[in-house]
Amino acid sequence: MMRIKGFIILIAMLSVGFTTVAQGRWTIKSDYLKCDVPALVFKPSNYDPKREYPLVYLLHGYSENYTQWSRTIDCQDLANKYNTIIVCPEGFTSFYINSLYDEKFQYESFFFKELVPKVHEELNIDVRNIFISGLSMGGYGALRYLILRPDYFNSAGSTSGALVIDFQQSQKMSQLFWEDNRLNNDLSQLFGNNNTDNWNKNSIINLLRDNSDFSKIFIFDCGTEDVLYTANLELKSVVDSMKVPTTFISQPGTHDTDYWSKSIEHHFVFFDQIIKRLNR
Repeated sequence: MMRIKGFIILIAMLSVGFTTVAQGRWTIKSDYLKCDVPALVFKPSNYDPKREYPLVYLLHGYSENYTQWSRTIDCQDLANKYNTIIVCPEGFTSFYINSLYDEKFQYESFFFKELVPKVHEELNIDVRNIFISGLSMGGYGALRYLILRPDYFNSAGSTSGALVIDFQQSQKMSQLFWEDNRLNNDLSQLFGNNNTDNWNKNSIINLLRDNSDFSKIFIFDCGTEDVLYTANLELKSVVDSMKVPTTFISQPGTHDTDYWSKSIEHHFVFFDQIIKRLNR
């Protein structure tokens, strides 16, 4: 059920201006998800197989699919502009985690044990400069992965991140966007019922607190009219208190494509600055 829902398109978020043609569409037969998992791959137009390139994984939002970013921004233009490889994998409604209750739906294992090896086998990657970013659910996944796998990622970004795993907040969002309880139903398949501790302990703030030695720099942003703005402000307060080096951008906008189409390039600029500092 979860895998099918991952392809539901949220009509309210489809005011898009791009349909980017990828240089590659992969299909990965996954043992961890028991299905074929698609991904779009964008290489710089002047890609040289003898060179190594920075890599950015872009994760989509809940109720969307792997084509969301290619319909929101010109991914090929960004790959060319920043001389970077971009990989946009299907994430279904997984929140990019291993389900605690469905052994056939282990997304985090798929990502690191199947997708990552294929990326490094097929593409020439500069392993010093691997980044990840995403919107909403994808913002959660990006920061989660950076916190738990700082050995692999140089940095990460989140735009309009769904950073809090909380029953009441997800119920509010589910009613706001879909007028039903689909979000809570899917989260329950991942974390169990809302009476367990698995929900809140997986919020980004609590993951940070449980990894108190975390010190990787990252960027996150949220529109001031976004239903998730308060949670992002709370993250800003926590990273400041923990002295985690971050960049937070607060700007007008809500939880929609118009905002993400403008916000995401800030992340590419941020990553590019990290690369340039590394190469000095």
